[in-house]
Amino acid sequence: MTEQKRVGLGDIARGMVRCVPDTPSIARGLYQLVTIRPGSQHSIGRVIEHWANKTPNAPALRFEGRTWSYGEFNAWVNRIAAALAADGVTAGQTVAVLMENRPEALACVAAALKLGAVAGLLNHNQRGEVLRHSIDLITPSAIIISAECAETMASAELGPDSASDCRWYWHGGDDAQPAPDGWQDIDRLAGRQTSRNPASTGAVQADQPCFYIFTSGTTGLPKASVMTHYRWLSAMGGVGNATLRLHRDDVFYVCLPLYHNNALTVSWSSVLAAGACLALDRKFSASRFWDRIRDNGATAFCYIGELLRYLLNQPPSARDRDHAVRLITGNGLRPEIWADFEQRFGIERIYEFYGASESNIAFINAFGVDRTAGFTPMAFAVVAYDTEADAPIRQGKRQRMQRVGTGEVGLLISKITKRRPFDGYTDPKASERKLLRDVFRKGDCWLNTGDLVRRQGLRHIQFVDRTGDTFRWKGENVATGEVEGVLAKTPGVEHGVVYGVQVAGHDGRAGMAALTLTPDTPFDGQALARHLLQALPAYAVPVFIRLRDEQDTTGTFKYRKVDLKAQGFDPTTLPDPVYVLLDADSGYQRLTEQLAQAIVSGEQRL
Repeated sequence: MTEQKRVGLGDIARGMVRCVPDTPSIARGLYQLVTIRPGSQHSIGRVIEHWANKTPNAPALRFEGRTWSYGEFNAWVNRIAAALAADGVTAGQTVAVLMENRPEALACVAAALKLGAVAGLLNHNQRGEVLRHSIDLITPSAIIISAECAETMASAELGPDSASDCRWYWHGGDDAQPAPDGWQDIDRLAGRQTSRNPASTGAVQADQPCFYIFTSGTTGLPKASVMTHYRWLSAMGGVGNATLRLHRDDVFYVCLPLYHNNALTVSWSSVLAAGACLALDRKFSASRFWDRIRDNGATAFCYIGELLRYLLNQPPSARDRDHAVRLITGNGLRPEIWADFEQRFGIERIYEFYGASESNIAFINAFGVDRTAGFTPMAFAVVAYDTEADAPIRQGKRQRMQRVGTGEVGLLISKITKRRPFDGYTDPKASERKLLRDVFRKGDCWLNTGDLVRRQGLRHIQFVDRTGDTFRWKGENVATGEVEGVLAKTPGVEHGVVYGVQVAGHDGRAGMAALTLTPDTPFDGQALARHLLQALPAYAVPVFIRLRDEQDTTGTFKYRKVDLKAQGFDPTTLPDPVYVLLDADSGYQRLTEQLAQAIVSGEQRL
């Protein structure tokens, strides 16, 4: 299962020694964390203006061979802001942005922030009712879309004719397509405006919302989480300056979608912490990733764990280490592939972190320890959790929760304070459901992160799984992420999605894995069973295997498991072949209708 890592003083000491050359940057980051107050007049717009004034000719943004300096980018943003303001957009309103990754998306977001408005980052992969639901959650006063997303917006049956109280702006995309009737051309409007810094930026306070970031919707309709300037500035200090410590000549490559906080907050704030350059790409490509890294001269990039799996699944190349990347940061790097990725691609430093768009806490691997999501100085606890009841355990007369010991797994919760508030979602009811009250004493309030983690000691944690992804089988807890980690290292398996399915007459849920095999790889049920039984405890070995040509994922590479769980294992209703493990020696055998009926009736025990 997951490699258990306990963090000791030796790990911390070695990490601190490596940090000595970057002491000034660390000091700046810690100073920012201490001095930035929620009510202060600090904002993202002011950071952009700082670098435009200090290093106007330094590269700020790079995209497909073109580079904008800080002075050029700031002036561009100011013109868009002036155009929006002239049309009536004011502080506190929401400006929704529906674009694929492109420089205009970042410029429009920054323009909204300079006015004190909130940028709502719509997911361009959403369609129809889901997209309409997302737009309804944030009630925008203005929507800016790019031509490549016109069909996406049309699927939601929204446009200038459907919402007269909203301003509709159009960017022509790569081909400069003219604005349709009812739309205003944002480029034309901005071209007539001043490039001076707007006075409104100075009035924006740190505790104001800056973004609405949508959850992936893997367990239902998306929710819009609130991101404030304060939390973004905290990331700039804690992640950018104190941890990553980028230099002004660094180029930070981003291929993750801008509607995701890994790109918009972690990556962009780290770049702006140093006045470095953000190299933006349209999307991730496993086959062309390192070519794009080289083309941009990138020295760092941000990842999601699945992205690194895709890169490891690519055929080895003599050019695997032919790049200038010296550090990477991200979340979801499974412990079992950590060393493989580090060694194959020659990555000097991996800064894994833990955080969520709606969370008030973050961990980061500031000391460069392997196989950990890192350290935090913030108030947190890891408490005992009942996976069967899907709830934290409360004990005693006062029904208080209990902390787990070092090395043990439990639910991560974080304390809500004035300095670390819970900004929540646009839906107050959804926000309230995330709160835990009277946890250790009457009147206290903690945030339920929904994540199971392992306490590693010295305020470090290791991510284990989402609470909904952990199920109980044969009296034991099975973390799907750990099983997926073993499948990822199984020869011939390109993707392995693990989940629990209900089986009549059995307690808990039986493990099932939806597998996508590499091209031209035949399925060998006996060999797979032998491998999994050697690598996993018997209770964690998937009972069922479903073979799929491809897997459904979100825009941030998370597997969509809700439908898979609901579809179960019935071979008469599934379009894919299903196999079952009934005997260790025989391995996985094809699940027939008759065999499935025997399992459901109890004639065949699992």
